[in-house]
Amino acid sequence: MSQPNLETIRSLYAAIAAGDVPTVLGVLAPDIEWREADNFIYAKGNPYVGPTAVLQGVFLRLATEWDGFAAQPQQFFDAGETVIVTGRYTGAFKATGKKLDAQFAHHWTLEDGKVIRFQQYTDTLQVAQAANA
Repeated sequence: MSQPNLETIRSLYAAIAAGDVPTVLGVLAPDIEWREADNFIYAKGNPYVGPTAVLQGVFLRLATEWDGFAAQPQQFFDAGETVIVTGRYTGAFKATGKKLDAQFAHHWTLEDGKVIRFQQYTDTLQVAQAANA
C-alpha cells in the first residue's frame, strides 16, 4: 500500500474541484501520458503527453465546453503505484444544454509522487449524446 500515492490522488481531485490549475499541473510528471477513453469526445488527442497537452486538450475544453462539469470521486482503491478511482461525471454541455450523469473509472499510475500515466474509462455514448444536438 502506498498511502502517499492515495493522498496525492485525493488531493488532485480536490484541486480539480476547486479549479486550482497550478496544483493539478504540479502533480503531473513532465512526460505524463494521459489517455481519454476510446471514443470519448476528447480522445482524438490520445495520448496527451506532458502537462501542457493535458491542460489544453482536456481541462480547458472541459472548462469552456461544459457548465458545471465535475468529476465526483466515490471510491479510491490503493494498489501501491496504481490508484483506481470510481465515481461520476456531471454537468451540462453548453452547446446543447444536455445534462450528463455518467459513471467513470480512472486508472492513475504514480512514480516519485507524480502522475506518470492516466487512463479514463467512462460511458462514452452518454457523453457523445450530451455533446450532440
